[in-house]
Amino acid sequence: MNPADAMPFSKLMGVTVTATSAEAVEGEITVREDLCTAGGIMHGGAIMAFADALGAVGAVACLPEGAKGTTTIESKTNFLGAAPVGSTVRGVARPLKTGRRMSVWQTTITTAEGKAVAVVIQTQLVL
Repeated sequence: MNPADAMPFSKLMGVTVTATSAEAVEGEITVREDLCTAGGIMHGGAIMAFADALGAVGAVACLPEGAKGTTTIESKTNFLGAAPVGSTVRGVARPLKTGRRMSVWQTTITTAEGKAVAVVIQTQLVL
């Protein structure tokens, strides 16, 4: 099962998680027209939502025993390049810190050709 399918918005966007571990979460998404802004490039909000989904999957994979879930409490994005409609975008989320109360994840997003699109750092609160 694709872990992103448990998150309705991520499923709607078409996020596919391709690898999951406590050390990294990898995924991809195809840039559709409805995920774009003017000029046929992936909307910044879609980029952020893609990264958020990957970080959330990682945070769940690292939840301490007895935790009920996780939620994003902070996210910061540096946009580095464009992803055109029709392209595949890949993301790799890695933990910077995991703990009993929160975890911090850094997601690097690139085109399939390896061109930098964004770097996102998010904090997940353990519930």
